[in-house]
Amino acid sequence: MAERERQQAGGEWRVPVGGEETSAVFEPATGGAEQGVVFVCAHGAGGNMDDRGLVQTANALHERGFGVVRFNFLYKEKKSGRPDPMPRLKECYAAVVARARQELNPRTLIIGGRSMGGRAASMLAADGFDCNGLLLAYPLHPPGKPDQLRDAHLPAIKVPVICFNGTRDPFCTPSLMEEVLKRVTTKWEMHWVEGADHSFHVPKSSGKTDAQVLDEIADASRTWLQGI
Repeated sequence: MAERERQQAGGEWRVPVGGEETSAVFEPATGGAEQGVVFVCAHGAGGNMDDRGLVQTANALHERGFGVVRFNFLYKEKKSGRPDPMPRLKECYAAVVARARQELNPRTLIIGGRSMGGRAASMLAADGFDCNGLLLAYPLHPPGKPDQLRDAHLPAIKVPVICFNGTRDPFCTPSLMEEVLKRVTTKWEMHWVEGADHSFHVPKSSGKTDAQVLDEIADASRTWLQGI
């Protein structure tokens, strides 16, 4: 199949991961978008690849030029609520990316995701994983534990980054994140969503809807993509 046809086809995959396998789905970009851009997007610790929020985000990104691969980490594929250790999360992520390269031959490959999934992608990038950029929502610390920063690897990231967090996100205190970013040398674009929580929900008093927040995130992602 020619590259353009692959990029337009979409499909569901079973991906082998070290003696097990997991589910993944590719959905192509729409709306006459540029071909060749693939975003492999990972879910958070309590979610899965079919979470409403993850699917809505993917749909918004499709309209702005991103083909999106969603997948389950192995523990979620087995319907467990206990996340795998980080090495296993990274192994699963890398296997899905390898399948995406095989199936789609993307010109531009972006990795990332929400919360734990974004953290796993960032750790791959810090290890020198072959990708063109990171698009993520980052869990800088556990809720209520700002002294337990998950920042040690961030200065090792060399690819461009766009990061979205809400100003009411208990996993990412804005002042702490801004301090951490002083030690980051890559081009890291930090996008604070005013009034949003960890799920990018905003209260009615914000004057915005959740749908408008999603459009804000997707529009900023498209602009960032054009820049890299």
